[in-house]
Amino acid sequence: MTQPIALVTGASRGLGRELARRLAEEGYTVLAGVRDPAKVKALPGVEVLPLDVTDPVAIAAAATSVKARHGHLDVLVNNAGILLDGAGDVLALEAELLHRTLETNSIGPLRMVQAFAAMLSKGDRIVNVSSGGGQLSVPSTWSPAYCISKTALNAITVHLAEALKPRGIAVNAVCPGWVRTDMGGPGAPRSLQQGVDSILWLVLKAGPELTGGFWRDGERIAW
Repeated sequence: MTQPIALVTGASRGLGRELARRLAEEGYTVLAGVRDPAKVKALPGVEVLPLDVTDPVAIAAAATSVKARHGHLDVLVNNAGILLDGAGDVLALEAELLHRTLETNSIGPLRMVQAFAAMLSKGDRIVNVSSGGGQLSVPSTWSPAYCISKTALNAITVHLAEALKPRGIAVNAVCPGWVRTDMGGPGAPRSLQQGVDSILWLVLKAGPELTGGFWRDGERIAW
């Protein structure tokens, strides 16, 4: 039997890199989507894939490469994300900063699914790495551009889940929590291991019938 294939975006560091490493340990052929391959240290069982999720041409080139080399995909994890704003007031939020954040955190995952969906089949999975900051049920006042982008990603997740449900492809959003990464900072309460575990649950343990949900540590959370 051939190894299952997983593509992880934003895999040069933090959650993405650790997730790629863990999936390789689980027996996956892992494609690590990174903007600058020259800056990425090799990991056993992980193939580096040049990829900028804000560039439609780069996404199309990556899809063509994966199709030619592997023919299919079993798991797509949209992990690439940016945090450009701090604890600013939404009334002072610059439209340009919001646009840049949405381009990576919301539109990027949509473009990825549009480009790679044809390589997925029944039982395969798409996981969008979101944040509790995107919950409308628990309004956040920190980093408004980032939080708005994750709210948008959650909405995109629901629409993709409905669109791909007839094909039996599960699409879910996951909150890894506030994790000690370059983005989360050293004061974050959760370890890298805990954050990746939350993502891996949807890849390895969740029932294939679960789709269109928002999850943390294997438990459904409110939108």
